[in-house]
Amino acid sequence: MTYELHYWPTIQGRGEFVRLALEDAGAAYVDVARQDDGEDALMDKLHDGPRPSFAPPFLVDGNQVVGQTANILLHLGPKLGLAPTDDPGRLWVNQMQLTLADLVAEAHDVHHPVGMGLYYEDQKPEAARRAVEFREQRIGKFLGWFETILSRAPEGDWLTGAAATYADLSLFQAVEGLRYAFPHAMRTLEPKLERVMTVRDAVAARPRIRAYLASPRRLAFSTDDIFRAYPELDPPKG
Repeated sequence: MTYELHYWPTIQGRGEFVRLALEDAGAAYVDVARQDDGEDALMDKLHDGPRPSFAPPFLVDGNQVVGQTANILLHLGPKLGLAPTDDPGRLWVNQMQLTLADLVAEAHDVHHPVGMGLYYEDQKPEAARRAVEFREQRIGKFLGWFETILSRAPEGDWLTGAAATYADLSLFQAVEGLRYAFPHAMRTLEPKLERVMTVRDAVAARPRIRAYLASPRRLAFSTDDIFRAYPELDPPKG
């Protein structure tokens, strides 16, 4: 069976968390909007049926359509061998994914603190103010929580112990995005996050992920995306 992933074709965005899981598992999938007339197909499917998605990403799996990043991964995780099959374990991985979703939303809101419909240039003073708290408090609080989880995990270097899950892949993506958008803040924080950085490096070294990151399928970060590198929002220390 070939999965159909529907997400915007020119950015990593929230769809990238799903792509990483599909790529790591070697699953057959089509990135629909990157095909000819794919954006039209995405928009047609978005508004189709009795249970439409609010926005991309959404995944078509046979006759089932699943929306929202964390919900898609909750659905895919056991199928791809990237989540426990027991309910407590499955829900714990989903809880970590939802926490990462909160982090992603806060990272986005740094450069759009007033309104989604406004350009960054229309809200720069508010963004600069929001960035201070995010850099100095929120990044460390989120990633420090994952550092604590890793310190308490059973034997192994992954979030749940010995086996990698989609939450580990998503933690990698969050770290990469934060390194792009807030490089100075991350250089200060990373020495305190040894276990998180070990997960980041271990994900990057997984054979299928390594191949994906080196391929044209992996789009570059940009200032059209969720994680945006605006130097004025992450000035050098000192």
